[in-house]
Amino acid sequence: MENQSGQPSKKNSNVIYFLIVVVLALLGTDVYLYLQKNKSDTKIVYQNDEQTRLKTELDSLESQVEQVTAGKAKMSTELKAKNDSLISKIKVLRTQLAKGKLTKGELVKAQEDVKQLRYFVTKYTADIEELKKQNQSLATERDTLKTNLTTVAKKADTLAKQNQELDAKVKVAQALKLATANVVAYKIKNSGKEVDVTRASPAKKIKINFTVASNSIANKSLHDVYVRIIDPTGNLITPADGGTFSADNQDLQYTYKTSVDFKDDGVQYTIDWVNPNLPFQKGTYTVLLYADGGTMGKTSFTLK
Repeated sequence: MENQSGQPSKKNSNVIYFLIVVVLALLGTDVYLYLQKNKSDTKIVYQNDEQTRLKTELDSLESQVEQVTAGKAKMSTELKAKNDSLISKIKVLRTQLAKGKLTKGELVKAQEDVKQLRYFVTKYTADIEELKKQNQSLATERDTLKTNLTTVAKKADTLAKQNQELDAKVKVAQALKLATANVVAYKIKNSGKEVDVTRASPAKKIKINFTVASNSIANKSLHDVYVRIIDPTGNLITPADGGTFSADNQDLQYTYKTSVDFKDDGVQYTIDWVNPNLPFQKGTYTVLLYADGGTMGKTSFTLK
């Protein structure tokens, strides 16, 4: 009787042990699944956070590129190509991140791409800044050159004016001037002999006798001499074929034109002039001589 009553007890114990093992296995499975779920949730949260961080960094990099290119630095072809490449890479990464969830491999690649992009943007920014510095330096050199050119132009203008003034002074200094001058009226006999007179009625011509003041810088050559004779009434006597000349910064009519060979030797020159408006008037005549663009001097004579 005792053996029959002990067998059910042993069977019950085995069942209990089995149930305990099952319960423990279920608990273990639940714990494992819970831990796996937490790990998966953590991974998803990490990936989502990393994508958000990458998007933020892309915004920052794009803003940096825009700020750099917004400057007035004129980019070279190489820098323009680099700028376009950076913008294109940013767009590609944005497209990848916009897809939503990325696999671990895609996320790692995106991180590496952003890392490289950050390097390129940093170098690109440095290149642009260097270009701006070079442009500023060139602008400074250009402004300095403009200033120097302006200064040189002013100096050149000043020198030109000084040269003009000097030329004018030299021309004045080179111009022939009268040393002595006198005028004698003559009548002409039938024999052709000339006799000096002081009366107006017999006078036919005058001789202007003059010497030129010594001038070492005057050209030793022929010099045109213009004569202007003013009659007693104040009128200029002009021939029918008379012309004009320039002297003392004005255009003048002349009575007679000739030339003298100046050698700075003190020789006396004589100009013969026959009055085309005979007879001579009584009174004082004024005789003015001009050469080399200026007045040589003047003299006068009187006929009774």
